[in-house]
Amino acid sequence: MAIFGTKKKENKKAPASPRLRRARQAKLAAGVAHEIIRAPWFSEKALIATEKGVYTFAVPTRATKADIAGAIKEIYKVEPRKIRIVNLPGKHKALRTRRGEGVRAARRKAYVYLNKGDSIQFA
Repeated sequence: MAIFGTKKKENKKAPASPRLRRARQAKLAAGVAHEIIRAPWFSEKALIATEKGVYTFAVPTRATKADIAGAIKEIYKVEPRKIRIVNLPGKHKALRTRRGEGVRAARRKAYVYLNKGDSIQFA
């Protein structure tokens, strides 16, 4: 076995264009899509991002990107281009009771990127 060989492996795989990339999708059972996409996330930052084609949703902690992509396609009838997931830790809050400090629940949100020309109507 030679360490320095003259033969090189050729990379036959061409890089995919980011516009043509599609998110993986999972086949969902009937009625499960609304459990995965709990609600749209309405914050000032999220509403500004909708102008650029990025929509934010509250999702359960067990949801995967493929589950979210399948649910978006089933509910809103649009094909997501990319999905990013953010885990938000629970905040520690001092309660004014004898029990002392409490913790707010941890949350998870998904940023769903759509292709140009696609949009989601919430109302």
